[in-house]
Amino acid sequence: MKTIFNAIFISISIFSSGITQASAQSDIFEKLNEVAIVDQKVMVPMRDGIRLATDIYRPKTDKKVPIIFSRTPYNFNSWGDGEQRTRTAEKAYEVVQKGYAYVVQNERGRYYSEGEWDILGVPLTDGYDAFTWMKEQTWSNGKIGTLGCSSTAEWQMAVAALDHPSYAAMVPQSFGAGVGRVGNYFEQGNWYRGGAEQLLFFAWLYSVEHDIYKPRIPEGASQEDLIRISRFYDLAPENPPVDMSQALAHLPIQDIIQNIHGKKEVFDKMVRRTPNHEDWYKGGLYHDDMEIGVPGFWFASWYDVSISPNLALFNHVRTNSKDEFVRENQYLVIAPTLHCRYTRATENTIVGERNVGDARLNYGEQIYSWFDLWLKEENNDFKNRTPRVQYYTMGSNIWQSAEEWPPKESELKTYYLSSAGKANSINGNGVLSSKKPKAMNSPDSFVYDPMNPVTSYGGNVCCTGNAVKGGAYDQQAMETRQDILVYTTEPLKEGTEVTGFIESTLYISSDARDTDFTIKLIDVYPDGRAYNLDETIQRVRYREGYDKEVFMEKDKVYKIDLTPMATSNYFDKGHSIRIEVSSSNFPRFARNLNTGGRNYDEKEAVIATNTVHHSKQYPSQIRLPIIKK
Repeated sequence: MKTIFNAIFISISIFSSGITQASAQSDIFEKLNEVAIVDQKVMVPMRDGIRLATDIYRPKTDKKVPIIFSRTPYNFNSWGDGEQRTRTAEKAYEVVQKGYAYVVQNERGRYYSEGEWDILGVPLTDGYDAFTWMKEQTWSNGKIGTLGCSSTAEWQMAVAALDHPSYAAMVPQSFGAGVGRVGNYFEQGNWYRGGAEQLLFFAWLYSVEHDIYKPRIPEGASQEDLIRISRFYDLAPENPPVDMSQALAHLPIQDIIQNIHGKKEVFDKMVRRTPNHEDWYKGGLYHDDMEIGVPGFWFASWYDVSISPNLALFNHVRTNSKDEFVRENQYLVIAPTLHCRYTRATENTIVGERNVGDARLNYGEQIYSWFDLWLKEENNDFKNRTPRVQYYTMGSNIWQSAEEWPPKESELKTYYLSSAGKANSINGNGVLSSKKPKAMNSPDSFVYDPMNPVTSYGGNVCCTGNAVKGGAYDQQAMETRQDILVYTTEPLKEGTEVTGFIESTLYISSDARDTDFTIKLIDVYPDGRAYNLDETIQRVRYREGYDKEVFMEKDKVYKIDLTPMATSNYFDKGHSIRIEVSSSNFPRFARNLNTGGRNYDEKEAVIATNTVHHSKQYPSQIRLPIIKK
């Protein structure tokens, strides 16, 4: 009898939960319909006749209203698997309540949008044409702002460079995959770091690419037909789950998508491009020879995959825009979170394993105040209340502000690598010190076997499925490996804040024609815990620039400047500053097979003996941005 009673109770609970959930879904649609005119599956024409599926939610008013526009490759269909989805409705209700129309549109070739898809929703003219169409609507006041995170943000910069007269303000968040070349960064939309492939796109493309043979709605379908059909078909593929920790290990890397039976047309084009290939400059990426003409409120995060180039882009617009109005109307927020997780911060924000404290911020209030200023032309106090740069300092766990990035109080201090010739592992004798090295060279060598690479453990990552866990993790177990060189300062006698870009120079040699070198910056606690802050890599063949490949001669010493890192971290008294040096960080980065070949089409590897030199002649070093007291 008790078993029967429990079964009945569970059934009733599940049934009640379903009713509650359905009621909540019904409530948001009822609330939305009370305040908004809802116009879904509007097919907006582009200049070549292709139409993009667009949903419009606008206030019930006779007044012309500004628009907050979100263009995305992701699915915003209101129905899925026979149930109404509330996410878009919830956002639309929030936006409409603030007095804006909310317009969300799928990129070309995505779901109900016509045409063929490529990354960042090319051609760029689609963005321009969408702005023109929205401006011409009878209910529009002609002022448009853009809002989005990740792929919903990354197209914004290049379209902003087209200088549409109605583009009044943008809010790009976690936008790194839209950044091509900026300054010394040639990441080409997060495909590369220091000339080494970042494998996040290998995983991401599997999850998002639609097959050319997907079901399509016949031309000429009416809006009424599209709305009706969308209740039954959201046109979303259901990719079988893949263990990316295994999938990304496949060689050659050009066959990774094929090996897991994914659609590979876009991938096949990209995997063959070198870091400065001409095709990177033909798509939807923003490059630093393009003039952004829009006020920007930028959002980045310390554990995102692209923190350094994102900050470099903010600085580029601030200092290089030809228009003083544009230069002076750029603002920046840097949170201590993972990719697109700003609003998930809590009173005790955990990033990986590390508690970084109360990292909450009034994001919504600031963003709508920004839009009110530019789209409604309200004479509000955004500029008086909002610092130019708001950044979170981990360790001290506080929000801070500055008028520029890095803060003017930041000053680079050089720390030199040294050892007695055995810095291998946490048990070695590697030292990081502000004292200049002695004349004698006592280099540290290690064996790099691409078939036994250093595993990515935590880090500044995104979108790799189960292959890499992002955030700060205790690195002590990793540091027992002999192919990781460990250099650590003495415990600090006083607390030290490191805030800004981190530069590093290594003097290296190898018995291979080409290899990689990696660096990881770490905060070491008095009890030994070692939390990673940022990491970088350099493919040695690109040490003289990304427009050419220069291979090494056996055992000759070369200078390499690694792609800068960035952080804001307070190393408390008694903590130590540490860097790890190795030649792999996999699967965040593809393994260099050390052959000197093209790498992407190779399966066989060469084991390399790699060496880091440190002496008066070869002063390997890291330059940390210390905040002056």
